[in-house]
Amino acid sequence: MSFPRIVVTGTDTGIGKTVFSAALAGALGAFYWKPVQAGLDEQTDTEIVARLAPLSPGRALPERWRLNTPASPHLAAELDGVAIDPFALTPPQVDGPLVIEGAGGLLVPLDRKTLTIDVFARWGLPVVLVARTGLGTINHTLLSLAALKARNIPTLGVAFVGEEHPENARAIAGFSGARILGRLPPLDPLTPESLAAAFATGFAIGDFGKTARV
Repeated sequence: MSFPRIVVTGTDTGIGKTVFSAALAGALGAFYWKPVQAGLDEQTDTEIVARLAPLSPGRALPERWRLNTPASPHLAAELDGVAIDPFALTPPQVDGPLVIEGAGGLLVPLDRKTLTIDVFARWGLPVVLVARTGLGTINHTLLSLAALKARNIPTLGVAFVGEEHPENARAIAGFSGARILGRLPPLDPLTPESLAAAFATGFAIGDFGKTARV
């Protein structure tokens, strides 16, 4: 059986990419993998996803690099005295769907020569671009979509996080031709139950290549 393998990236950091990843992983019954985690003082993205999905035991896969400083991975690695090897970043082989969450945006450096998008291009896996809904999102989202297109990276579409702003979504779809997959609204409280319900309301799971839930 063929299972979907999806990369989740964002137009910026702190836009809700990890919350969306948790919702998608939960809906697919997927494995989750964050290749590089920069910043360990607070709850890691893997821990957040494991709590919000929640994933079955063993489905929150360990990061390839865990870096102490909340900074761009290339700088965080240098401060830790380690070097990220981009060619060692290979999607794990798992028996089920896989959601991979990138660090920050597409043009975040992993070392002094390699951007995150370069690794995504090598993988060739379909990408979901997560974007905020508010002011500035048209520019950031169109730039990110153009970068993906320039590198021939397959893109499933744009997933918004935030309050509803229909004109921003229309403009992005109109200028880029990208599919608007849906939107996660602000959730208070943010719980596994409220997140699963919001995803089910805001998205069509078939858009993500769902086969059978594992």
